[in-house]
Amino acid sequence: MPPELHIGLDAEKTVISPYALSLRTGRAVRHRSGSTTEVVPVDPSGADRAVRLAAASRLSFTLIFVSAALYAVGVPWWLPLTASVAAVAVLWQHQSRAAQEASFEIPAGEGVHVLRSEPERAVFRRAVGVSRRIRRTWPALSGMIDPGPADRSLTSALDELGGLLVRRQELRRLRAEIAAVRDQDVPADSPAVRALAAQRDRADQLWREAGGQVNRILRSLDRTVLAGEAFRRECEIGETARQAELVLSGLADQPPAPVTETGPELADRTAAVIKAYRELAATGQR
Repeated sequence: MPPELHIGLDAEKTVISPYALSLRTGRAVRHRSGSTTEVVPVDPSGADRAVRLAAASRLSFTLIFVSAALYAVGVPWWLPLTASVAAVAVLWQHQSRAAQEASFEIPAGEGVHVLRSEPERAVFRRAVGVSRRIRRTWPALSGMIDPGPADRSLTSALDELGGLLVRRQELRRLRAEIAAVRDQDVPADSPAVRALAAQRDRADQLWREAGGQVNRILRSLDRTVLAGEAFRRECEIGETARQAELVLSGLADQPPAPVTETGPELADRTAAVIKAYRELAATGQR
């Protein structure tokens, strides 16, 4: 079980690694929760070369005036010039990276899982989403579970799921290759055909086994989050009931206010005024 798990999802792959992830292009933000760190790509800025050149030019003009002012007060000319060149270079590199789509480097080392097929990536994305919901239930379970072991178990489940999905991804590719082989013109009793059929059966068996293991992990995550969320809702309902009991107890202890019947009195007065107005209007017309 890795002490930490880093998860990166870019447009072409999902990387699950015990090592910190770095970007080949683009930008990303990191969200750490326990021993799991999600690296989420930031959308490209869309700034083309002309926009970046204009921004660099504006900064260069500003730095020229600043450098001239510093030189006038006795600062060696090469010092502000070096700083200006470095600032423009940093700005250009930052804007160039921000304009590109994020892509992760694949770390070298054991325990790194890379998912490229969309079905496996979708399954893992769902599992990561469920893991976030599980972590949000832990404050309500304070005193019932130890967050340390729970965090390690959740991280281990995601790492194991990543390995199984890589295995299933390879089996998916292999089954597609076997299914694409044309053997219609080859005798059915050919050794090659029988060997291919045996490998097809073996691949199908491993596919079902891997699918069963993946489903067991997903079901365990689902049971965990449903139990935690149900208990959290139960706590919220209980707290609402306690607050309602306090309010109702306070109201019950207060003497009832005298009833003045101002509503009906107002209605009667309004009706009388309207009736008098109508009688007066009818008298004036006659």
